[in-house]
Amino acid sequence: MHFSIPETETRAGDGGAAYVAYNIHVNGVLHCRVRYSQLLGLHEQLRKEYGANVVPAFPPKKIFTLTPAEVEQRREQLEKYMQAVRQDPTLGGSETFNSFLRKAQQETQQIPTEEVVLEVLLSNGQKVKVTILTSDQTEDVLEAVASKLDLPDDLVGYFSLFLVRETKDGAFSFVRKLQEFELPYVSVTSLHNPEFRIILRKSYWDSSYDDDVMEHRVGLNLLYAQTVSDIEHGWILVNKEQHRQLKSLQEKVSKKEFIRLAQTLKYYGYLKFDPCVTDFPEKGCHVVVSAGNNELNFQVRLPNEQIKEGSFKVTRMRCWRVTSSVPMSNGPSGSSPGKSEVKLELAFEYLMSKDRLQWVTITSPQAIMLSICLQSMVDELMVKKSGGSIRKMFRRRMNGALRRSDSQQAVKSPPLLDSPDASREPMAKLSSKLTSVSLRGISHSSSANDVGANDFHGNYAFEGIGDEDL
Repeated sequence: MHFSIPETETRAGDGGAAYVAYNIHVNGVLHCRVRYSQLLGLHEQLRKEYGANVVPAFPPKKIFTLTPAEVEQRREQLEKYMQAVRQDPTLGGSETFNSFLRKAQQETQQIPTEEVVLEVLLSNGQKVKVTILTSDQTEDVLEAVASKLDLPDDLVGYFSLFLVRETKDGAFSFVRKLQEFELPYVSVTSLHNPEFRIILRKSYWDSSYDDDVMEHRVGLNLLYAQTVSDIEHGWILVNKEQHRQLKSLQEKVSKKEFIRLAQTLKYYGYLKFDPCVTDFPEKGCHVVVSAGNNELNFQVRLPNEQIKEGSFKVTRMRCWRVTSSVPMSNGPSGSSPGKSEVKLELAFEYLMSKDRLQWVTITSPQAIMLSICLQSMVDELMVKKSGGSIRKMFRRRMNGALRRSDSQQAVKSPPLLDSPDASREPMAKLSSKLTSVSLRGISHSSSANDVGANDFHGNYAFEGIGDEDL
């Protein structure tokens, strides 16, 4: 998730006195508006629970009213603080941090706690209406949908709620997976756009887990509906003979056999993204990116209109970063950025051959969703490698408390790799296997060139190439 505080506002308090509000954005969209004193309260609570040596430094109080320059300095410091807390697996996953964000989101949007009906879509367009509270968090809403569908508790973790934008052809452009720090009803209604919807979709990548889901009637129906939808929208490639076989299985209502056949098809289980731009194999190429099977697949349109296809394996990405940039404001010095559109980029350093690393950049409004996909692939790989179960990968409420996922329980983040430099000489030697993962670094900057070395994070699922692989 991309946390930033790109702007401040001067607002009037209950007594009429003016105060500075700091606008916290998630993925470039306003999540909540908070005062310094609220963030200080969060900081003190985190220190109380986890200790001063764990919680990052917080910008100090000031006795006198802040000057515009001091407000800007505090904004930058608070932004770095929020990013540091979110990136820490313990602090960022804590109920203290997440409940603070949920409460602040609800207060900012001025939505009272009341009972409402929320509409959640299934992949086949069917609408599931659930009665929830406006203050219900993502997991509560997911469980309400599962209950309405009669999906067993032990299969709930295989599915997630996604915020999507409905396109003109009836397909969906994925914005993000709804997170534990947000209230789904507030998130979707605050956008004030009927194109934004919430959809239920499977949240794992390894198709071998389909067997678990298909054991139950409801799980089978959900997986079948998603597979049919992906085929209809061209996400899964089907030739004429395969189409004939699939249609025959549909007519027989042979859902398991339909899915089994679909599993053999190209791009089964992939998430397809909107057309965007890449600098590979050359700058300015238009590309359609799909995520799945532990890789990013590129269908690139070269300047000569030729189409080329290639894939980048997650295990050969040494590191990646997501950066955002906002065009520099033409306003007076010290003023907050305007409402300019945020430019997002996902860049990863890829092991092209035994000793050659190369940076590949994707410029896309969905860059953060791409990063989330990569991270979840790595998490799944690490859990499987450690012999864990996908049933325990997701946070679940156990006796009222949130459990950490297996990937975070079993894997402690080691120190970061040295910050890569895109212009350096090829590496002389690469370690063949690394045993854990740290891939959560996201930066925010006010200009496209304002990217520091600390924005790079190492991928500890990275695997080098030995002579036997060449």
